Amino acid sequence: MYLDFYGLKENPFNVTSDPNFLYLSRPHKEALSHLLYGIEEKKGFLEITGEIGAGKTTLCKALLNRLGGGAKTAFILNPNMSELQLLEAIVEDFGIKPARRSKVSLLRQLNNFLLEELRKSSAVVLILDEAQNLKNSTLEAIRLLSNLETDKEKLLQILLVGQPELREKLKSPSLVQLSQRIGIRFHICPLQKEEIEKYMYHRLKVAGSENAVHFTEGAVDKIFKFSSGIPRLINLICDKALLSGFVLGKKIIDGENIDASVFEIEGAPQEVIKV
Repeated sequence: MYLDFYGLKENPFNVTSDPNFLYLSRPHKEALSHLLYGIEEKKGFLEITGEIGAGKTTLCKALLNRLGGGAKTAFILNPNMSELQLLEAIVEDFGIKPARRSKVSLLRQLNNFLLEELRKSSAVVLILDEAQNLKNSTLEAIRLLSNLETDKEKLLQILLVGQPELREKLKSPSLVQLSQRIGIRFHICPLQKEEIEKYMYHRLKVAGSENAVHFTEGAVDKIFKFSSGIPRLINLICDKALLSGFVLGKKIIDGENIDASVFEIEGAPQEVIKV
């Protein structure tokens, strides 16, 4: 609705996980570096955690772009299924057409696939998003996939992505063998206050902005108070604020726009985020 008014080519604050909009803040840059290192060095298991809306899925999609055609990847967005269903989903996402759907047959086909990719010197990466929702028994079954290896290296790199609850789950005594195998761990922290403005203008620039819209210092302060540095919440409030500015014919977004946007989102009194 407001794109033409601000001279934008697309919505800068969509809450979808578009890697083209990824802003590499310090924690996101470090997380990406850790993941690339873990995959290159074939550490086997990697773990990335962060609060809801911290940008974990977007980061994973950016990782897939970085790996490019030199790697075979499977990205399971909702792995909360039975062990057999999950194994089927993994095999199919790698592009393997299973001849039979028994556990033994699927594991054999996956192992043959991994050995073939090893001969091609291709990395093979499995990403399991929302891993905090997995049952302990399913996580233990995933651990057994790491037994697909040669004497020198792991054939499959497995990235577990989840909310902070994943870290607590992995402390369970029943998962100690899995926890001990995780070679890379990283927690994505929220954006710092000084990064908020850079994040916002980065997304505006990617969306085609030529400085037609400006957020005042007071607006940025209120955005930080509302979002606590969580990218998804920043997107949510900024989208509402741009709509508010469009309705009022304003290209300078101030604190009042943010208050009105918060009221629309939460139905809370505007004074809740006064600074």
